[in-house]
Amino acid sequence: MQIKKISENIYEIPKTGCMNVPGLVYASEKIMNAIKQDKTIEQIKNVACLPGILKASIALSDAHQGYGFPIGGVAAFDMKKGVISPGGVGYDINCSVRLVKTNLMKKDIEPNKEKIVNALFRKIPSGVGRGSKFQITRPELNKLLENGAQYVVDKGYGVKEDYLHMEEEGKLPGADASKVSERAIKRGLGQVGTLGAGNHFLEVQYVDEIFNKEIAKAWGLKKNQVTIMIHCGSRGLGHQVASDYIKKMEDKYGFKDLPDRELINAPINSQLGKDYYAAMAAAANFAFANKQLITYWVRKEMKYLFPKIKIDVIYDVCHNIAKFEKHIVDGKPQEVCIHRKGATRSFGPGRKEVPATYRKIGQPVIIPGSMGTSSYLLVGTKKAEELTFGSTVHGAGRVMGRGQAFKTIDKSKVEQDLKQKGIKLKSGSWKTLVDEAPEVYKDIDEVVKVVDELGISKKVVRLKPLTVIKG
Repeated sequence: MQIKKISENIYEIPKTGCMNVPGLVYASEKIMNAIKQDKTIEQIKNVACLPGILKASIALSDAHQGYGFPIGGVAAFDMKKGVISPGGVGYDINCSVRLVKTNLMKKDIEPNKEKIVNALFRKIPSGVGRGSKFQITRPELNKLLENGAQYVVDKGYGVKEDYLHMEEEGKLPGADASKVSERAIKRGLGQVGTLGAGNHFLEVQYVDEIFNKEIAKAWGLKKNQVTIMIHCGSRGLGHQVASDYIKKMEDKYGFKDLPDRELINAPINSQLGKDYYAAMAAAANFAFANKQLITYWVRKEMKYLFPKIKIDVIYDVCHNIAKFEKHIVDGKPQEVCIHRKGATRSFGPGRKEVPATYRKIGQPVIIPGSMGTSSYLLVGTKKAEELTFGSTVHGAGRVMGRGQAFKTIDKSKVEQDLKQKGIKLKSGSWKTLVDEAPEVYKDIDEVVKVVDELGISKKVVRLKPLTVIKG
């Protein structure tokens, strides 16, 4: 297979066979060698065969094998000729990250880590199937699915400034609860305000290093300031939406023209394509509301421990999403259907989608690390709009499968390593500790270094964990 290095950190997979566009991989040589170990390259080529794809099938420096599309994959489709694919969104629809800042400093947290991690673990339901203290009726859930975080805030669980600092203001347009199946609804009832399991987490962190003092100051951040990061998604509801529409598309269109059956899709403008988008948007709104309720509970618990604490949302970004956005294609503005699978938006200054308070600077970009490692806050750029349809990485990206992790990683060593770093951990399952160990993932510093050097997002601050909650 021919892969050409066309410049530093950029590799091209030339058009062959059924490919309509080339593939592009944004990675260092070290990361590229890791990407070649699974089926990521094959998946990039397969995505390039889909109808109406524009410019290139893109993989970022956190890329690894996923369902249909690689995780860390980006693809934009022509609105008339293109398709929408659940495999290009993912099962955990709007699996995403929120970062909030506090008026506390690292020294305030250090002597209280045990109290903090225990209080938050008790308050925030985590783990597979664990239910929420927040009960909601079916009619109320329908309203939440169509109005997202705004519905929850209107009910008293937060303030308007929370959703004004979220992607899409916490409410993805086009959501229609009637397009969500009864089974998905049942899986969602009782799960609003829950963390879930897998790579989802809640971390109390501090600002370890500042790379851009001007932007950090504009965002209200300084050295050793305490932040809190929440990473979760649409829970069982989103997973069921994906399963439902994969089955519907398989039944209607079959696989005969697909290089991989996991790339099942529907034309964007078909009724089934529109129905999937409406259900996906509803699941995305569930995820926005989910994080909003968790934020409300975090505020309440932290207030008991620190009565004068102030917690403000910096930003909330989507991963695993399909959206309609305007981008420059062949020198002209064009509305496209952009799929970001394990990728996040990275818009530069001036875009109307960026909150008014950040519009002159660019969009905050939140890149979580793996358990016990650093995370990063970056800023979106015009360069990303040129190279990647305004996209960047969403995290470190796996290099080891779950089966291999269970065979090779020692749970007690993971716990000991975190203890040596001074990180207080609370987890509901030893399997999560092994599955989410740092060695399962790429080096987050290397992944972020690539996007910073390419200019598709630029480093602002590095964050380090003090306490970690895993499902």
